[in-house]
Amino acid sequence: MVSDQSLLSAIRERYDEKVIIASQNTSDNVLTIWADPERFTELLKFLKTAINKPFRMLYDLTAIDERRRMKTPSQPKSDFTVVYYLTSFERNEDIRIKIPLTGDYPTIKSITDIWPCANWYEREVFDMFGIKFSGHPDLRRILMPMSWDGYPLRKEHPARATEMGPFVLDDQMREIADHDLKFRPEEWGLQSHTDETDFMFLNIGPQHPGTHGLLRLVLQLDGEDIVHIVPDIGFHHRGAEKMGERQSWHTFIPYTDRIDYLNGVINNHAYVLSVEQIAGITIPDRAKVIRIMMAELFRIASHLVWLGTYAQDLGQMSPVFFTFNDRERIFDIVGAITGGRMHPSWFRIGGVAHDLPKGWDELIQNFVDYFPKRLQEFENVIIKNRIFKARTVGIGAFTADEAIEWGITGAMLRCTGVDWDYRKKRPYSGYDNFEFDIPIGKNGDCFDRSIVRMEEMRQSLRIIRQCIYNMPEGSYKSDHPLATPPLKEKTMTDIETLITHFLEVTWGPVIPEGEAMIPIEASKGSNGYYLVSDGGTSSYRSRIRTPSFPHIQMLPLISRGYTIPDLLSILGGLDFVLADLDR
Repeated sequence: MVSDQSLLSAIRERYDEKVIIASQNTSDNVLTIWADPERFTELLKFLKTAINKPFRMLYDLTAIDERRRMKTPSQPKSDFTVVYYLTSFERNEDIRIKIPLTGDYPTIKSITDIWPCANWYEREVFDMFGIKFSGHPDLRRILMPMSWDGYPLRKEHPARATEMGPFVLDDQMREIADHDLKFRPEEWGLQSHTDETDFMFLNIGPQHPGTHGLLRLVLQLDGEDIVHIVPDIGFHHRGAEKMGERQSWHTFIPYTDRIDYLNGVINNHAYVLSVEQIAGITIPDRAKVIRIMMAELFRIASHLVWLGTYAQDLGQMSPVFFTFNDRERIFDIVGAITGGRMHPSWFRIGGVAHDLPKGWDELIQNFVDYFPKRLQEFENVIIKNRIFKARTVGIGAFTADEAIEWGITGAMLRCTGVDWDYRKKRPYSGYDNFEFDIPIGKNGDCFDRSIVRMEEMRQSLRIIRQCIYNMPEGSYKSDHPLATPPLKEKTMTDIETLITHFLEVTWGPVIPEGEAMIPIEASKGSNGYYLVSDGGTSSYRSRIRTPSFPHIQMLPLISRGYTIPDLLSILGGLDFVLADLDR
């Protein structure tokens, strides 16, 4: 069933079957409409600006290679499908618009004139699928090297190194790569000089401590002032979505830990929720509360990395040692409960890997008793420091409208005054049973982003306390047959369970046909896995929507007119992770 029949009726009243080809039922109940490739932009403009309670945010844009699809009973025939995922905050609702395309290398209209953030998303679709966007201002590869042969997310592109010949970097290839890395301002539409001034172009990165990883920023400078920034991304790209389409549903879970590698089990959470939605798996209350408790621990751990490194970026040397020390306290708890630390890969389809060990509550209680005082110390020493304020107040500011226009989520959105958190607005895993507040700012600058994240740690502590005092009894995993593997003790007495255990551990569960994406509130913004099942043991399409991608795309806009030291303040205030950006 679609989520809102009245919305579908309003759209059909305005557009006939020449624009609206079909509607589709999906596992996540998001209204999904197939639109005509020639006139779909009319529909998108209507949804963004003309409809009551409009869909102002382009949450995601991706594509599907349909050519090897076995089960497509309710959708128009297409070789490729371009998917637009829109969000309305006023409605608290999403809509999915699909465009069927035919041909080996089809072309579709660009929507960069409707949403500026579509720029990078369309470049990514071109880079991964070879789909062209007419009217795009600069359609070129974004994640892969310019010299890459082929389009990785097409089904005919190799998925494993064993399907390709050995890689050899000969002199000719090195020359091509060096040529591609050379920055030519005219190729980006940038002037080298005007009548009044000569511009300077400066590389920051890809090896620079202020970028916290491999990120290259080419700055166009007028004296000390930033005129424009060209981000060069993709250095961390590992083909995570391609791997999601070759691994079984269960064996892909460890890969999710490495997307935002500071996010831990929060990555697992977004993925398993989408799988469970397609499979129709209901999660026991105990597993829900365990998931929430572990996710909030990792939210604090992630914010501690941001706080310590941000203070270091702005000139404070000591705080990073103290914040990382407290992060180790969290990892001690995570290690005792899961057996892992940064990447425990502990959530499972249907629950968690095993039950909480004896003494878990004492470990976590000790931390929640210790940390509030420590958090106040951090606020006194770092946030209230006059140099910190001088470097962050009024720096990198943007409005709520700009944030929505560019697909910004999480603390980056809330610092502009928008009261939006998926844990509150669309509670998942039982968040609606917990009492906590959503901190918001008002100025949209680096300082307000810092204040919001500091308060979020306090609210996470509040949630964790409730988990300790209200942990339900019962099972830590669902008894649904697709929740793998079955309980081990039953395999010793029941041959059918033993066979099921063997098959589902080796092959993985067979997830029924369907598609779903359950957006969640990750530590850096909204994270979602758009999964398409063709009724097999692995995903047909695995799309990973990360917060860092739109956040970095917005960097040139919010840095214009500032200086290089300000840029490092802005970068740290974004709280991005490059593996989250590049996937």
